[in-house]
Amino acid sequence: MAAVDIYIPIILLFVLFLLNIPIAFSLIASSMFYFLFINDSIPVSLVMQRFISTVSSFPLLAIPFFIMVGSIMNYAGISRNLLAFADSLIGHKVGGLAHVNVLLSTLMGGISGSANADAAMQSKILAPEMTKRGYDLPFTAAVTAASSSISPVIPPGINLIIFALLANVSVHSMFIAGYVPAFMMAAALMITIAFISKKRKYKPSREHPASGKERLGYFGKAIPALLIPFGIILGMRFGLFTPTEAGAIAVLLCTIIGFAIYRELKIHHFAAILRETIQGTSSVMFIIIGAMVFGYYMTLEQIPQDVASMLISLTDDKAVLLLIINILLIVVGMFIEGGAAMIILTPLLLPAVLNLGVNPVHFGIIIIVNIMIGGVTPPFGSMMFTVCSILRVRMVDFVREVAPLLAALLTVLMILTYWEGLVMFLPNLF
Repeated sequence: MAAVDIYIPIILLFVLFLLNIPIAFSLIASSMFYFLFINDSIPVSLVMQRFISTVSSFPLLAIPFFIMVGSIMNYAGISRNLLAFADSLIGHKVGGLAHVNVLLSTLMGGISGSANADAAMQSKILAPEMTKRGYDLPFTAAVTAASSSISPVIPPGINLIIFALLANVSVHSMFIAGYVPAFMMAAALMITIAFISKKRKYKPSREHPASGKERLGYFGKAIPALLIPFGIILGMRFGLFTPTEAGAIAVLLCTIIGFAIYRELKIHHFAAILRETIQGTSSVMFIIIGAMVFGYYMTLEQIPQDVASMLISLTDDKAVLLLIINILLIVVGMFIEGGAAMIILTPLLLPAVLNLGVNPVHFGIIIIVNIMIGGVTPPFGSMMFTVCSILRVRMVDFVREVAPLLAALLTVLMILTYWEGLVMFLPNLF
């Protein structure tokens, strides 16, 4: 087998991406090309067993549960109560609704864990109100997309679960490690929004700060929703349930809250909830299947080891290597959907960083924050597409408005990359 032949599936994969073929089908087609035409020593039946065995992993059961949580949340009144609470906290500031947008994504992250779900929900609920209050539509779209990058970094983000499986690290550790980076991303975005809002004279969403009694009232209504992520973390911390069981418990809690407390969830909503869950789970699982089989091909040809050796030959300095990897991830994130990029690149890059003593949990946070930034970045950022399509914003206008917000997120990424102690503070504490 010629040395060049083993890289044909990778070239084919990127060609299919550029032709706008769905990610899952691009991965599967590239993998099957290898097993059918390049390496026919492995029976196709064995390859097909890989397709099936890939999704037989017990921890992957957490994914449909948490996707279902995000769907139930929208029907159960959780989103509306969190929005009211966020507005009472910060709506009186200059650019109040833009701040509420960021704060709502942060509060929602612990429940939905999906960037695209958060971007779509806020585009429909909060963005129309922002434009009604005088915010420019492209700026509204930029804030909505940038803030949605926070959601998957806070547990129970699906990417946190997937990385833990790929890197063979504790899901619990990944969950705990997500909080500090997420709050830093929120703070950086809110500081940037404050400067822009002051310059453009965007008005607050409320003339006067909410009274203590009013805030307490909104907080009381939001408590059931806010307790869900903390209940999940504490339950896993004390060994009451596994991450997979936590997903089922989160579904149960959201359902009880929607029925018994907010009383907005109805029996007839479950047809739509199940449909959305099946659609979301199917798309994620197909990507995982395709990426795992593609990873099987790369493992057979020892491509991850070759990439690790190449990176280490470029530099044996940990700081320089992390900078190179960040640049690579940002470029890849511009063209490939975040989850798929992580599944493809983690097995390639992990051996190199472990060789230089980088903590795998720290590296996981770097990857996840990086690919979330990629989701807001042109030309193919998934959250960018979601927001621009719903709000009908031209991409060129979106790019102009999102630039300062991207700069804020990239600054946070650099701090997280080179300050391991900050990322690992909570995991080490617990």
